[in-house]
Amino acid sequence: MATQGMQGKRSGNGAVTALVALLGLALLLNFVDRGAIGVAAPLMKADLHLTATQFGVAVSAFFWIYGPAHPLVGWLVDRVSVYRLFAMGVALWALSTFLTGFVGGLTGLIVLRMMLGVGESCGFSGSSKMIARHVPPERRGLANAVVAAGIALGPAVGTLAGGAILGGWGWRAVFIAFGAGTLLWLVPWLVVVRDLPQGSDPEQTAAPTPYRVLLAQPALWLMGLCNATANFCSFFVIVWLPLYLITSRGLSISTMAAFATATYVVQALSSLGWGQLSDHWIRQGRDEGTVRRQIAIAGQIGMAIGVLGIAYAGSPAAVLAWLLLTGAAMGIGPTMVFALGQIYAGPRLAGSWIGWQTGIASISGIFGPIVTGAIVDATGSYVGAFVFVAAVSTVGALLFQFGLPPVRQIDLA
Repeated sequence: MATQGMQGKRSGNGAVTALVALLGLALLLNFVDRGAIGVAAPLMKADLHLTATQFGVAVSAFFWIYGPAHPLVGWLVDRVSVYRLFAMGVALWALSTFLTGFVGGLTGLIVLRMMLGVGESCGFSGSSKMIARHVPPERRGLANAVVAAGIALGPAVGTLAGGAILGGWGWRAVFIAFGAGTLLWLVPWLVVVRDLPQGSDPEQTAAPTPYRVLLAQPALWLMGLCNATANFCSFFVIVWLPLYLITSRGLSISTMAAFATATYVVQALSSLGWGQLSDHWIRQGRDEGTVRRQIAIAGQIGMAIGVLGIAYAGSPAAVLAWLLLTGAAMGIGPTMVFALGQIYAGPRLAGSWIGWQTGIASISGIFGPIVTGAIVDATGSYVGAFVFVAAVSTVGALLFQFGLPPVRQIDLA
């Protein structure tokens, strides 16, 4: 009997490891698909006759529905099968990406970007719910880092593969290939979910916390704003970097793809490194909330310095060096903001909390692309946009340091 128990535990641990790996892969595909528009932009923008402002509106349309959908999705993942809901979201965003390859103008592009937002809204609240349910606190830094690495490698894979597809078959093939590829993820997911450890789960039988109680917590709104500032630079880089490197720096598509890919690879390595290091410090006895908040502050400062360096770099080599610094700083944000949110919420409310936190954070995606496009159209340069991003990152560092209350699970009884 003891031997069977040990075998069952090892089997359960293996399923949880596979679950975390598939969540990281899902978020990788999430960012491949949402970032495809940035990779396709150099040809797509001209083919569809879009101004920089119109392109910014199309990018922003994703967040019009993506942000507001998060609280609803977070509410659902705390009440229904998060595994089934997550799979449905992946299927919807894959289809939306695929159909974008056949779009004929701005209106159709906006509609499909909104559909993409509906599907991808399950990503963060769903993954946080499953991590909080299956992964112990002293290992959540690495688990969240795997998700963050997927977020970073998504643009890397998307830029590298998308650049090759763009050069050989055009921008429409980018969306068709990425959408079809994402659908394949559903096959291993169905197998892994079936093998997850089962048993009594108190969070599923406890009375749900009313949203009015959750929304009365200042920490929720402050974490949403911190998350928004952490996202702002990353969204800017994902959407505008390919266009900037080609039109303002005069790089070829292949060089642009290499520079962007290097940035995202460094971002992924940074996520994994800081996730493991933070777990190590916590196992040594340091306070989890303090460790994760201090690392988040360092990331915000690093992003501000990095984007200013890119704006004023005098050579392609200098641009690459500053991009790598920016990527290293960007890797910190997703790992720490989700881990901090999971601390405040606890396992039972992780879905609802992260749903609202990410929904609030989506303001950076709603307004950021439009503001960037307006600055570029008004000034004829990207310098002002880079300065604005640096300012937002600096505000984020101040919010993490002085805005957040003590980081501990909140009693919502």
